[in-house]
Amino acid sequence: MNALSQTCARAILDTVPAIMQAIRVEMRLERMHELSVPQFRTLAYIARHPGCSLSDVADFIGLTLPSMSVLINGLVGEGLVLRESSLIDRRRVMLNLTEAGAAVHTRALNGTMAWLRERLASLSDEECQTVLQVMELLHPLFTVDYAGVTDRETMHT
Repeated sequence: MNALSQTCARAILDTVPAIMQAIRVEMRLERMHELSVPQFRTLAYIARHPGCSLSDVADFIGLTLPSMSVLINGLVGEGLVLRESSLIDRRRVMLNLTEAGAAVHTRALNGTMAWLRERLASLSDEECQTVLQVMELLHPLFTVDYAGVTDRETMHT
């Protein structure tokens, strides 16, 4: 690893946790529709991947299957997530948002986006463009598909 990539790695390790912590604090302060960050991330994942499995969501969130099961049970109990057996494989459970779950997710997402817009408002247009370019570079490096392969690894095979 060269010195510049080492510096980039350190900057990511210093910045990403700070950003996530700020989002967590804001969500707690604003009580974003009574959702915890893991609940919000779970709803967001299910919204992007309808019919996903419990293990898909657990892998994404970083929880064990028993912990994710408890979280999903709570969301099902609140009427935000629908848990259904697959018609193809009855052992497989598919997760989908209910209408109420989609609405809660949308409100929480909009609230978080408004807060982020406010935080980024002090940046110039050029600085915002730089952030966008960096996000476009980083996204494929860290986006993992269901097989645990990043988009970038897929591009090189």
